[in-house]
Amino acid sequence: MNISAADLAGELKLLRRGRGISAPQLAERAGPALRAACGMADDDENAEIRRRTTECLSEWTRSLPEDLRTAVLAAFGLHPEATKPFYQDRVRWLARYLERDDRTARRRIDEGLERLAEVAAASTRESDETESAQPSKRWHTEELRVTLALDQPVPEVFEFRRIVADADDIAELDLALTLTDSVYQGEAIGADALRVDVFHGGRLAGRVMESTDRVGMSLQLPTPLQRHDKHETAMRFRAAFTHPHFVCVPRHPVDRFDLHVRFDLPIPGEIVRLERVFQDDASDDAARGTLLTPDASGEIHVQFRNLTPGFAYGVRWKSPGPGLPGPAN
Repeated sequence: MNISAADLAGELKLLRRGRGISAPQLAERAGPALRAACGMADDDENAEIRRRTTECLSEWTRSLPEDLRTAVLAAFGLHPEATKPFYQDRVRWLARYLERDDRTARRRIDEGLERLAEVAAASTRESDETESAQPSKRWHTEELRVTLALDQPVPEVFEFRRIVADADDIAELDLALTLTDSVYQGEAIGADALRVDVFHGGRLAGRVMESTDRVGMSLQLPTPLQRHDKHETAMRFRAAFTHPHFVCVPRHPVDRFDLHVRFDLPIPGEIVRLERVFQDDASDDAARGTLLTPDASGEIHVQFRNLTPGFAYGVRWKSPGPGLPGPAN
């Protein structure tokens, strides 16, 4: 079902009223868009609807900036400090939390619900596309380990990937690298501008500009893989970039993403972990994340599991100097 973000936002705004997610008449208040987005059956009763809705809201809010996430959770009574029986009480709690007035708190909730509906609708579309394309699903990444060295004359990315074949006769991997805010944007990115080295696991058979800032690559495998076969690759990327973030935006599912980043001196003043954000929001300071503290070597280490295709996972930092986009995906 193609869910409208506007319809879902409208249903969520009705659902937040009164006791929110704890409303006794939840089965009557859960609309068709919400039921479809959360995979509910028509005959699901209150307890099951409450469970599924809570799981969906908790998952979708992970993609929101921290202030909007708090606003949405408070609106439905899901924030542990905002389990008030009535909506107006939850609004007042949020206003105190934000140190703003009630009107601002309501606006923040509305903004959060609009963004939440966009996330939910996009996730549902991706799920539908994956299911409809299941027979042609080719492979997924079991583990992606990346080391980013920003203290080199030209920043370098080392990528180690273990993939699992989901069909027979997999002869090549379709990879891509987006050069976000690259100095080459709008021009063909040549081999000298983006150096790609394969250390093991295949041979680079071709590369093509998929857009003004996205390079598509084909990695020819040594021998075709059969269903459930596993295969490991190792690659290196070198390029000059301008934007201070590094994210993985997978086009195929990724079970685990392990990222090490080694910063150059001076160490950035702020480094944040980004998880399941829109790709365009990775460079937006409004997209908040967990603050990270580098170790004595100027390095950070983050891990992500069960990455959703189409969303960004990684780190962003505030400092002048070179930055990199995400790995081939």
